[in-house]
Amino acid sequence: MSKVALIRCESYDYDEVKKAIVRGLGLIGGAEKFVKSGQKVLLKPNLLVGELPEKCVNTHHTVFRAVAEIFKETGARLSYGDSPAIGSTASAARKCGIQAVAEELGIAEANFKTAVEVFYEKGVQNKKFFIAKAIIDTDAVISLPKLKTHAFEKFTGSVKNQFGCIPGVRKGEYHIKLPDANHFAQMLVDLNNFVKPVLYVMDGIFAMEGNGPRGGKPRKMNILLFSDDPIALDATVCRLIDVNPEYVPTVTLGRASGAGTYLENEIELAGDNFNTFRQNNFDIDRSPLKPYKAKGFMSFLNNRFVPKPFIIKEKCVACGVCISMCPMVPKSVDWSGGDKKRPPVHNYKTCIRCFCCQELCPESAIELKFPLVRRIFGGKSR
Repeated sequence: MSKVALIRCESYDYDEVKKAIVRGLGLIGGAEKFVKSGQKVLLKPNLLVGELPEKCVNTHHTVFRAVAEIFKETGARLSYGDSPAIGSTASAARKCGIQAVAEELGIAEANFKTAVEVFYEKGVQNKKFFIAKAIIDTDAVISLPKLKTHAFEKFTGSVKNQFGCIPGVRKGEYHIKLPDANHFAQMLVDLNNFVKPVLYVMDGIFAMEGNGPRGGKPRKMNILLFSDDPIALDATVCRLIDVNPEYVPTVTLGRASGAGTYLENEIELAGDNFNTFRQNNFDIDRSPLKPYKAKGFMSFLNNRFVPKPFIIKEKCVACGVCISMCPMVPKSVDWSGGDKKRPPVHNYKTCIRCFCCQELCPESAIELKFPLVRRIFGGKSR
């Protein structure tokens, strides 16, 4: 039986957050259950990109502080880090407030720049990774995901958080190799199983809904979640926001790999009442994911059923982030006629629907456009 603790926390006031995290950890065995004195422990927040805390893009610095203080008291030797999609660990951590906390507590920034080749025999999709040296250098990882929507995988939570263990531009290689959401999810599951965090603490005090994981809107959820089973935790969040867990591939493939369970009768909920957190109008796509097919007649059908990234010209500032983040060669989104003063344009014939452009647009100027056929037949549900 897997255990997930749900703890009410209505603000990022530090005392309230600390009290909630102490309570949550206590319900699943306490900090000493997960780490021992003298162990090298890596704290892995979600640092997608440098943004201010109120944007709700990254793990909040008060959640990071509380977890760090609690585990520092165990005698563990702490470090922290992530590999942002844009910029360095330091720049992202500085803007969201985590770097200042880490420096105050004497927690070193781990090495997420150097890639180390590792082999994982149990991998289903991937048996080889180039992973951040920080993961190899630590005894235990504590994952601190942020509750957010995600265009490609529907939801980014406990499992998806470990994608940040892949250094820098190497992330784009996986989007090229694995344009299908289910194949990409299996890679994420393999990666998570290799990294194997000992604990997951999810920041859902303020979540992100809509056009996530960067361009969405903050949504007050008033919750912190705790578990050592990432599949059970993510499935519980799915049920809180009225999403069928079986429509989230990291959840179903995670259970198939033995990483955990999403079945309700195999999950024990502890802490505050589940129903007091439910938000049925949370803005998220509730339809099943459509497989991506890129050749022949299936390509024709694909463009009529699979959503595509669409640039809203009125919002676009022609910064070029979408172009730099496109993993395709040549780019599937680029300047029109080389004019860098006008919004870029997509080439949907070569676009693999990885949604990297949408994911990282700093102006929320890229949204997903659902084809008319899919809308007519009810393929999109929110």
